[in-house]
Amino acid sequence: MNKPPKNYDEVIDWLYQQLPQFQTHGAAAFRPGLEKITRLTQYLGDPQKQYPTLHIGGTNGKGSTSHMLAAVLQKAGYRVGLYTSPHLKDFRERIKINGQQIAKSQVVDFIQLHFLFFQEQHPTFFELTVAMAFEIFKIEKVDIAVIEVGMGGRLDATNIIDPLLSIITNISLDHTQYLGTDRAQIAKEKAGIIKPHTPVIIGEKDPETAAVFESKAQAVCAPIFYAEDFELPKPLQTDLKGIYQYKNLQTTCTALQQLEGFEIASDALENGLTQVAKTTGLMGRWQTISSAPKIIADVSHNEAGFGFLKAQLKGENFNKLHVIIGFVKDKDLKNILSFLPQEASYYLTQANVPRSLGVFDLEAIFKETTLRHSTHLSVAAALESAKHHAEKQDLILITGSTFVVAEIL
Repeated sequence: MNKPPKNYDEVIDWLYQQLPQFQTHGAAAFRPGLEKITRLTQYLGDPQKQYPTLHIGGTNGKGSTSHMLAAVLQKAGYRVGLYTSPHLKDFRERIKINGQQIAKSQVVDFIQLHFLFFQEQHPTFFELTVAMAFEIFKIEKVDIAVIEVGMGGRLDATNIIDPLLSIITNISLDHTQYLGTDRAQIAKEKAGIIKPHTPVIIGEKDPETAAVFESKAQAVCAPIFYAEDFELPKPLQTDLKGIYQYKNLQTTCTALQQLEGFEIASDALENGLTQVAKTTGLMGRWQTISSAPKIIADVSHNEAGFGFLKAQLKGENFNKLHVIIGFVKDKDLKNILSFLPQEASYYLTQANVPRSLGVFDLEAIFKETTLRHSTHLSVAAALESAKHHAEKQDLILITGSTFVVAEIL
């Protein structure tokens, strides 16, 4: 395309078609490094330096923690930019201001105004969306921006900011072909967001990764805090469902205790934490979609996520469990499948994106287990079959991939 796209639909098509990225095409589009994002932001006048930021990384929980932080800051009266990825239903979920998606016209204006430069530089989808968020947050004059890491940390496009705080929720095995094959190696990549003299909050203290974080923090004179070493000021609740959210809540509160320059009253803290979904529009975290039978969607997609999922199911009251499940191609399913309940019925499927693991490939893996399963060519077909077989007192769980959950929502 030699001319700028004319409207929002053409812009979104151009972003996906011309600039394939990791979330849809996997390894073929994985190009780590900060050179291009640095050129992009320098061309834009380094918008990310015009407002304070918080930087949130980790394997699981970084999205929920980012939304919790944004909700509390918003309830405290601040104008808050929030950048997260991936999106579930609408591209603009990635860039929000005070819980509202940016306007379609802002997406169009950004691409059209800088189109020639983008054509020369060939940035990735992720680099473009990060730069777009930084620029729009500047234009909208946010008081603070909460920035979620895309993948890893050290070479992630978001890692050009100088945040007030760096936050690393936890470390688990995920994206091992890119980040390392054990948790210490992955922690080293995640630790790349620790900045000189900048406090870092670690959500979970673990012997295998603590030494990595402490070594990096010491090397750059960054104060390091473990969330579990801090007691909550009083019992606090969050509207986000899932037992795993307690750790995210604790990490959020620890971060806010270390955040200087922002006044957060106790009622803003409580209101923010109990209204995260309403305030920020977060979806897909143990989200109840309907009842009789109860249908829950959760974007768990790796070993640690499924460990929490298995524990969460113990707190649900149901007769039979029906699981609609699909994955992307880069997952180590052998370990993940060990967390799946044996007594459930599994409806294997694939989301309609290039990066999805083919349903017949998934079926071949399930055939090596004793798990009851059936095969469905689309997510919609899997849901229809699960509804057909489920009774009112049963539970239908949709999980395995952000893309599978997105098609249901």
